[in-house]
Amino acid sequence: MSIMLFIELFSFAAEFPFWDEFKTKFNFIAVDYLIYTYEVVENINQSYPIPMLIFGLAVCIFLILYFFRKKGIFKYAFSDQMRFGERFIYTAIIVISSLGMLKLLQNKQAEFSSNTYVNELTKNGVFSFFSALIANELDYQQFYSTLPEKEVYTLLKKELLQENENFTNTKFDNITRKREGKSTENPNIILISIESFSAEFLQKFGNKQNLTTSYENLASDGIFFTNMFATGTRTVRGMEALMLCVPPTPGNSIVRRPNNDQLFSIATILKKKNYDLKFIYGGDGYFDNMNAFFGGQGFTIVDRNRGNPLPENIKTERINIEDKDVTFENAWGICDEDIYNQSLKMADLKTKSNQPFFQFIMTTSNHKPFTFPENKISMKEGSRESAIKYTDYALGEFIKNAKTKSWFSNTVFVIVADHCASSAGKWEINTEKHHIPAVIFNFKSTKMEVGKLASQIDLMPTLFSLFDWNFENATFGKNIFIMKPEEERALIGNYRTLGLLKNNIFTQIDDHKNTRQFLYNHENKTISNELKLKNEVLKKVTISYYQAASERFKNGKMKERSN
Repeated sequence: MSIMLFIELFSFAAEFPFWDEFKTKFNFIAVDYLIYTYEVVENINQSYPIPMLIFGLAVCIFLILYFFRKKGIFKYAFSDQMRFGERFIYTAIIVISSLGMLKLLQNKQAEFSSNTYVNELTKNGVFSFFSALIANELDYQQFYSTLPEKEVYTLLKKELLQENENFTNTKFDNITRKREGKSTENPNIILISIESFSAEFLQKFGNKQNLTTSYENLASDGIFFTNMFATGTRTVRGMEALMLCVPPTPGNSIVRRPNNDQLFSIATILKKKNYDLKFIYGGDGYFDNMNAFFGGQGFTIVDRNRGNPLPENIKTERINIEDKDVTFENAWGICDEDIYNQSLKMADLKTKSNQPFFQFIMTTSNHKPFTFPENKISMKEGSRESAIKYTDYALGEFIKNAKTKSWFSNTVFVIVADHCASSAGKWEINTEKHHIPAVIFNFKSTKMEVGKLASQIDLMPTLFSLFDWNFENATFGKNIFIMKPEEERALIGNYRTLGLLKNNIFTQIDDHKNTRQFLYNHENKTISNELKLKNEVLKKVTISYYQAASERFKNGKMKERSN
């Protein structure tokens, strides 16, 4: 009883300072507070007299309990002789009604006025919180700087269109570009997303610990992108960027949001070329909604099925990684060597059918608790550095085994980080904590370093252009190779702060409709010296990227059928 009263009183009291700062009832920002616990606790400690607030709540709880006891409410409530069957009926009615209301009611149904304040005041704070938790998004129009829609698309289309491309129609909001290509070859593609693989771990970028020998050997034998930036700070952001090739929209990743199936993605392009698609993950892909997302784009799921079924609307095959195929496993999933063995197994099976395959592999070993099989590397488990070294070792063994396969000569490997290590938990954006390595390996023995500033969202469209494919592209990704210096850019953000890195300036927009700009240092990848006089062109381009991405997902324009 005391705990429930504390939660109710605390949530009631919390609505006042939240309204004072954001002029709304609880939304995804409140959900965000649960994600960034350390920052929030520190901020509250510095902003409010916490001991006095806790004492005040304790006094209120004591007075309420005293009143209940004085009036005999507890005695009445716990002395009722109602039969179990009757209690069950009443309970069932309450539970079913509550669940039904949660299904039927939507927070936006309270919005009947053109006045935002009126709409927000009509909402229930707790219901708003759980609605935001389910939706996983922050409404761009309400919280961020905006431009007229036609101006947004005019700027965006100018940003996206490259040589050898034409828009498929003249609608003002159509971003689908047709690329003219000549090749009919469809090589196999294995995309490896390595957990928390920061550029700072590579010797190329100054690390002296000799942790990534295998990766750097692949980089020297392939196409090495040395100036690439992750869009976000979490695995699902990396997946979103690599699959959908879109900027990081406010709130959580699209991977975790409702209605995220059948979106235009790299899978759309690959399916038109008859690729077999597999998502291979060493844990249970139920986590972070990964299975629903990949299944919704047409992938076969290969994971550790722990009894969590796919959503009813996702009709796809699911292959369970059997215990006999696992040599080591922790809370996050099987070790990298085991997941790569699954990749080899699936590739062998698909080669027999003479169909090109695409695999999206998500590794897990470079994640706390940093455990892995014994006697593989010279370092003991338990540290980030040892996990990096094991991850690199497993990658090297995978490529060594792949080279013995008949399909290797016709397979291109794309090896990239999902995000940087130690990059989560920040409200402000640290650009150096988004710098990641990326390699395209085994493409016609091509060896080169590409130092152009680029984003994770550009990697796969660049690969398809490298193949000289004829394809339609409705993503925000571009071909890195033909970017002119003035076109180079990276889109990076977190849950609430969004930014564009371009022309030595980092432009940052936030959920208070603020815009800030900083000078960017290319050598150490950091920002400094906030600019007093803003570059209005970059401000508008930044807004255009994020406003269009948010609007297109919200209104269903990202769906395959819309392109």
